[in-house]
Amino acid sequence: LSSSSGLTHESHRKDVEQVYLRCSEGSIEWMYPTGALIVNLRPNISPASYKHLTVCIKPFKDSAGANIYLEKTGELKLLVRDGERSPSRVYCFGYDQGGLFVEATPQQDISRKITGFQYELMSKGIAADLHTASAPCRPCSDTEVLLAVCTSDFVIRGSIQNVTNEAEEQESVIHVGVSKLYRQKSKVFQLTGESGNWRGQIKTLLECGVRPGDGDFLFTGRMHFGEARLGCAPRFKDFQRMYKEAKDKGLNPCEIGPD
Repeated sequence: LSSSSGLTHESHRKDVEQVYLRCSEGSIEWMYPTGALIVNLRPNISPASYKHLTVCIKPFKDSAGANIYLEKTGELKLLVRDGERSPSRVYCFGYDQGGLFVEATPQQDISRKITGFQYELMSKGIAADLHTASAPCRPCSDTEVLLAVCTSDFVIRGSIQNVTNEAEEQESVIHVGVSKLYRQKSKVFQLTGESGNWRGQIKTLLECGVRPGDGDFLFTGRMHFGEARLGCAPRFKDFQRMYKEAKDKGLNPCEIGPD
């Protein structure tokens, strides 16, 4: 978390402050914004790898007081307009497309404003998985499923207990009952209640039309801004079939007990 306050620059409304961030994910909070911030993302990896990175930002729900631009060699491209209200909207761009320039907008009372956003740096391949514009609801092929099992942030066997739709955010929340936990990067799926059942929530696009149904699925996906996002999710019996076929041919990319 990087935090800054514009009140210390009250007499210098044109000041531009540089911020350097080394973490691959975090958040920026700018209280009482005046002047501008240049946000320099400098992850602890080889600069030669920068061109393979995607940057995503997610403004805080109540963020206000500044415009957020993408800046490269002095040219500004508006990314998020001050006061724009798009719940859960995520803005992504290639690391080599420029840096972030956050400019305060004129305010009568700056003490009431806080500009803030979360950010994530990820490989372009992972970003493409999360933001597949061409066919976000397309079923995965056998090869994609087997690869997802090896590379996803979470892999579970479970059933759909319920689905709640969030029309404003254009998302569906899948409430999952877990029968087997293979892997999870964050503690999204946890033991609940006296029965000792594992449960958790996975988000996906509303347009994919997920509905509650019988039977078990293999759920895979990525963590994105602290939320589990759905990747490949075949019926579990289909996963068992494709896993066995690949294993018999020596083509499965990693070992996981399919039972």
